[in-house]
Parts: sequence; structure tokens; C-alpha cells
Amino acid sequence: MFAAKTIDTSDKAAFYRDLAAQLKALLDGESDSIANAANTAALIFQMVPDLNWAGFYFLASDEELVLGPFQGKPACVRIAVGQGVCGTAVELGTSMLIKDVHDFPGHIACDADSRSELVVLLEDDEGVFGVLDLDSPLPGRFDKADQAGIETLAAIYAASSSFED
Repeated sequence: MFAAKTIDTSDKAAFYRDLAAQLKALLDGESDSIANAANTAALIFQMVPDLNWAGFYFLASDEELVLGPFQGKPACVRIAVGQGVCGTAVELGTSMLIKDVHDFPGHIACDADSRSELVVLLEDDEGVFGVLDLDSPLPGRFDKADQAGIETLAAIYAASSSFED
């Protein structure tokens, strides 16, 4: 049985290396994309400080993201590509690090308590298939070290999961 181990958060690079090792162990031997997304969201929500939401949105079509497994308050179910932080990340093909969501034109406020947001792309050999989205009630919560760490976790999730019907 997997049990998350407390990680010192004083050194972000070391924190994310340790968290990546825990995620690899958690997902080892499992390829179901939904089960892996659920456990990835749960581990991130449990271990990364100062979050109020962590979860997935998957591309249902070229025009729309649909909510996947997450931890936190109920969320918006559908987001158009090009809308909000998640849809903009997909449209631009890049991660988005937003210091204050109130300053982001077109921000979709699923949770009014969210102040900062980090969205990283989920990619496989065929391209982008969704995003991993983190929200915090603290303005400026995320930085480039968080972005790099969460991008690594997203890559571990993508590599471990099978997306065949």
C-alpha cells in the first residue's frame, strides 16, 4: 500500500524531486488514465502547500476541455479552448503562471477564493490532451520552480497512463 511521506518544503527543487519520486511509486504498475489522474490530483493536493484546488481538464474536442479528477471545491465542468487560464494555455500551447487571477482578462472564477493559478499542459506523442490545473487562495503563490516541478509531475502522469478506449 502506498503512503505519502512528508517532504521538507524549504528547498523547492528538492521538494519536487521527492514528490516526483513519490508520484512514480504511486502510479507504478497502473496505466488507467482516470485512476492515475485521481491519485495524482490527490497526492498534489495533499503534499503541495497552500492549494485550494488541484485537478485535470481533458480535451473532449479541439474546442473544449472537460473536467477530470480533482481535489477541492466543485469546479466548472466545461471550458472552451481559448477561454480562462486553462483554455488559454491549450490555445497558446504553453504553461500559464498567473500571479493574480483578478488581473487575467477572461479568468473563469470557479472558486471565488482562488487568487493565483498554475496550469501546465498534458502532452503525449500526439500532442496536447489536457491540462493539470492548480489554484491557490494566495496571490503570487506559484513561481518558476513550482512550474518546473508541476510540469515534471504532469509528464510522469502522461507517461504512466494509457489513453486507449
